Amino acid sequence: MTCSLKKELIDDTIAFHGHSCPGLTIGIRASELAMEKMDIQNAENPVCVSETDMCGVDAIQFLTGCSFGKGNLIHRDYGKSAFTFYDRDMQKGFRAVFNNDFARDESDRDNRIKRLLEADLSDLFSTEEVTVPPVRPARILKSIPCDACHEMTMESRIRLFDGKSFCIPCFKNVEQKI
Repeated sequence: MTCSLKKELIDDTIAFHGHSCPGLTIGIRASELAMEKMDIQNAENPVCVSETDMCGVDAIQFLTGCSFGKGNLIHRDYGKSAFTFYDRDMQKGFRAVFNNDFARDESDRDNRIKRLLEADLSDLFSTEEVTVPPVRPARILKSIPCDACHEMTMESRIRLFDGKSFCIPCFKNVEQKI
């Protein structure tokens, strides 16, 4: 089945990202899958865990409302074109893995994008249900000053060394083993 999203929405997604490319198109189709399987754009507490940092993550952010700033778009740098979508209220979700057969397509960029938009979602992604939240909800933690640069730093990112509190960059400057 060809992409069910309206052309205007796809164009707005491209404008948000800055250009059209196969990677963005994969994210558009993954978002479409999440919209169909769990109505993610209308979920109160949606989560997406992306296992890649490719262009498609921008589409997911734009189309699903999940974002790094809200703490419900999580990046796990596994180098896989895989995305887990989860609705905390419904306590259900799924993991979608992109079928690499489409990535190996020898056609030019525009034809690859066209093929991705025209393909059935079931041909693009393999999916498996997820019944456990992929991540804990974001927590607001206290910030404390780094003893070196004096910038406020979330306490979970502070490193103690020689009786002082350091942010990660300053810690790397004083600890020689890193």
